[in-house]
Amino acid sequence: MNLLFIITDQQRADALSCAGNPVLKTPHIDSIANEGVRFTNYYCSTPICMPNRASFFTGLYPSVHGTRSNGINLNPDLPLLSGILREEGYHTCNVGKLHFNFYAKSNDRKITSYEEIPNGLIGKLPSSSLPTPYYGFDEFYMTNGHGDVISGNYFEWLADKDHEKAEYLRSNIGNVFKLYYETIIPEDLYPTTYIGDKSIEFIERFSEGKYEKDNFFLHCSFPDPHHPISCPDPYKEMYKPEDIELPSNFNDAKNLLNHPFLGSQLKDRRFVHLLPQMVDEETAKIFTALTYGSISMIDDNVGRILKSLEKTGLSENTMVIFLSDHGDYCGDHGLVLKGPAHFRSVINMPLMWSIPGVTTPGIADSLVSTVDLPKTILNLLNVKKKLIPENLQGYDISSILEDPSNKIRQQILIEHDEEIVQDKVFRLRTLITENHRLTLYDGYDNFGDIFNYKTDPEEVNNLWDVDKDLKNKLIENLLREIISLRPRTPKRNAYN
Repeated sequence: MNLLFIITDQQRADALSCAGNPVLKTPHIDSIANEGVRFTNYYCSTPICMPNRASFFTGLYPSVHGTRSNGINLNPDLPLLSGILREEGYHTCNVGKLHFNFYAKSNDRKITSYEEIPNGLIGKLPSSSLPTPYYGFDEFYMTNGHGDVISGNYFEWLADKDHEKAEYLRSNIGNVFKLYYETIIPEDLYPTTYIGDKSIEFIERFSEGKYEKDNFFLHCSFPDPHHPISCPDPYKEMYKPEDIELPSNFNDAKNLLNHPFLGSQLKDRRFVHLLPQMVDEETAKIFTALTYGSISMIDDNVGRILKSLEKTGLSENTMVIFLSDHGDYCGDHGLVLKGPAHFRSVINMPLMWSIPGVTTPGIADSLVSTVDLPKTILNLLNVKKKLIPENLQGYDISSILEDPSNKIRQQILIEHDEEIVQDKVFRLRTLITENHRLTLYDGYDNFGDIFNYKTDPEEVNNLWDVDKDLKNKLIENLLREIISLRPRTPKRNAYN
């Protein structure tokens, strides 16, 4: 069976019409849910781009695979989902954001190893400058960045299509520090369209037998709706700010300023594009409306890709997964963006999974973590046991796909080790159960967050000092989860 894996960036679980959003319309993404299973309790291993994407490809927590923060390149020697499937006989193709490395301005010399890839963000990324296979991918069409501030193969493509607009983007890299802005790139040249086009071109080539392999793994990765938010006509006008209803906890931001840990983060104005930002009502509504426009553009391109699968007949034996790497506050608690405030809007993302002849359509409330996906995918695709790493830390959730009422997990661990600058390094751990969220902050003794998801879905009533027995039980569960997940390495070579 083929695997089409579609991932967005910074999309919260309720930012879909099938999840009950009263404004946003996403009929094409909804169709995946209609034919498969939609998970309501899917959580990231960490709400940071690079580490959580690394967890999906390795099946390991950030503390184990090593990419614990943005800016730490993923070790290419680790067994990766893409490389395992390639060894199993799949043709592997990445279209869009991968984010295993940071990239700098290109130079003339050819890069022959991962270690030679310099750090940075801007500039072209010539396809000839990367080793092949690249992190297990035979073929790749890379984007690096967000909005239209995109480098990589997309920039090369845009420069060929419209050199003037490409040079304009090169000189307007500062847009990356904004919450939102107006793009000059039309719909047909926008990165979202590029990713849709390249995915469809690959599907068509595969259907025409232009590859030697019998199956494919297509990693289709949209870098939106991650900030800075921009989208071309007609999407930028599709949703009106006045139609956006702010969450009931919007005014909670002033209370967070007194939070022992979060207060200092919200007051730090040095990193307006990296940490949660307090915003006024107008800004929150504009930001959310543009986010919805960005998602609708993605949805239309998902529809084009799914139609291509059907047209070529490949839909009959292609597993389709849709998800995001982490969420966005989008006005929750008066905040936008993401960061070390583990409110549900940033750690709970969409997950839809459809497999022809296997999935029983429905909604699953079972807890699922990012680290569960690789083990489940490899087992469903009947990959040889010798190719599956023994140290995968997740669960096989395939039984839920056959019966959405099944429960696998009792709790989920979320790690967060972020290093922005030398004086901005923090560590926290969160435990998720069906009913509660516990968060502990390193260096803050006798303090933490406990919220009851059932009675306090807005997460405004901290139970830390209210229910001592609950606190002790959740802390014990967190400790036991951490102990059970510690890998036994190195292996012992001799036994009596």
